[in-house]
Amino acid sequence: MQPREQLRQALTLDGAPALIAFITAGYPRPERFLQVLREVGAAADAVEIGVPFTDPMADGVTVQRASRTALQNGVSLSWIFSQLAARDFELSAPILLMSYLNPLFAFGFRRLAERAVETGVSGFIVPDLPFEECMPLKTELDAQGLALVQLVTPATPAERLRKLCAVSEGFVYAVTRTGITGGAESLPEDLADYLAAVKRASRLPVCAGFGVREPEQVRLIAEHADGVIVGSALLEALEAGQPPGEFLAALRP
Repeated sequence: MQPREQLRQALTLDGAPALIAFITAGYPRPERFLQVLREVGAAADAVEIGVPFTDPMADGVTVQRASRTALQNGVSLSWIFSQLAARDFELSAPILLMSYLNPLFAFGFRRLAERAVETGVSGFIVPDLPFEECMPLKTELDAQGLALVQLVTPATPAERLRKLCAVSEGFVYAVTRTGITGGAESLPEDLADYLAAVKRASRLPVCAGFGVREPEQVRLIAEHADGVIVGSALLEALEAGQPPGEFLAALRP
């Protein structure tokens, strides 16, 4: 089975809303990366590993801080692959890499796809890569059966929404609001209508995130989407020394 199909199935396995957990690679400390991954992977249905970058334009202060700290500690895309290759445990939760385009381009798309398969990565999320410019990367990922997950937002026009849903793999990432990750803002009042429109356009699971940090928000999103993505709040729990599995278990509806 192709990795992207394994990802899709993992998000719809038991019919319950899926939980995708985001962590920044090597944060809060590089030596804890594999242990954090193991604990998060045991509690989530998929794990999104953030590749640290100097200019994370879609991310709020929490992810920015985590990315900066990881970079200062020597974390890179090559380091992430080497850590994944060295792990001595299996995860039932598929792994995705969330990265801005620059580190992927510098690594080389063909080498990236091959290394991803070798280390058990199922797909990629690239928030600064527009669909119109994605074919060089997508072609290499397709050749290895890897997912390139497309993001949609409340501001995405209907025609473009259908196009992005048609070409996405693994799942469709529905950004719940305009802006950046993190924050304590409430979810938009028209969330149900927005997610219903995405689900109508998509043949894949629809998972929603950005600013999700409370169990009530998770429950609300889970009523209208196939999965919920949690990132900044999990990083803050890691900063505070809270066991990530315990934190994620408390969020599940």
